[in-house]
Amino acid sequence: MGNSENRRSLVAKVLQTQWVLLLLVIALISIFTGLINPRFFRVANIVNILEQISTLGVVASGATILIISGNFDISVGANIGLSSCIMAMLIKSNVPPTFAILIGITVAISGGLFVGATSVVFRAPSFIVSLASIGIFQGIALAITQATLQSIFGKFEGLGSIRFFGVISLVFVVSIAVYLVVHFILKYTKLGRRVYAIGSNSRAAYLSGIDVSKSTITFFVLNGLLVGVAASMLLSRIGAAQASTGAGIELQAIGAVVIGGTPMTGGKGRIIGTFFGVLLMGVISNALNMLQVSPYFQAFTTGLLIILSVAASAFSQKRGLATA
Repeated sequence: MGNSENRRSLVAKVLQTQWVLLLLVIALISIFTGLINPRFFRVANIVNILEQISTLGVVASGATILIISGNFDISVGANIGLSSCIMAMLIKSNVPPTFAILIGITVAISGGLFVGATSVVFRAPSFIVSLASIGIFQGIALAITQATLQSIFGKFEGLGSIRFFGVISLVFVVSIAVYLVVHFILKYTKLGRRVYAIGSNSRAAYLSGIDVSKSTITFFVLNGLLVGVAASMLLSRIGAAQASTGAGIELQAIGAVVIGGTPMTGGKGRIIGTFFGVLLMGVISNALNMLQVSPYFQAFTTGLLIILSVAASAFSQKRGLATA
């Protein structure tokens, strides 16, 4: 009797784990789509899905750190546009690609630093500061490019074209490395503990001796670093950049984090949830294409998923309070 109850308790606990539920949903969608269109299970299609979600995964990793800490940066799409344009313009001017990428990443870090520092110095919500920063980053990108497409004519294809064993793309390997690094930071470092402490209660964190302002700025700098990496991945895959490059990815990233189980209120969350949130969005997008569903429903589906995830999170928290 006791063993039976323990098994039921274990099953219930597993099913309450967000990433396990996401994995089950991904499996069901994959099976359903594969039965209707067997091409879904082809290696080429699976590789395509993993490659498509790589850039989003890197951006979502940075968003995970920020949201757990109780912050937001919705300017990352515009930051990607600015940094990728600078990378492309430098490469077009025959600057060595490696040096151009480092400069572009530095620009992205500066963008993250600007948003974080402005929010801290003026005690303004990061959401509002990053909203204003969209216009700043886009305006600079439009000014330096004269609103024209910056094509690099195949001068930086390595990151986007290299495949290990002829199957696994380098950009996907990079995204996995980013997930692992962020997981290590959140779980095993003092900085990671500060992320959760500040997100749970910034006042209590301050009273416990944590430099909340300095730590918050560090979170935004880390986010900017990952935005720069994502910009270089996107540039290598597309081979061109413009001010609108990356537009909309910030909403997808926040959506993936929320779908992965990180509450908008901060203080909780795991990078594995973000990974499966990103994967679910990629699988759904691909499945809709395979099923020849109108692309307009993709945005609808993403929005619906976010709302359902927020509702599930709110319900879970309410039930936790009720049983406490």
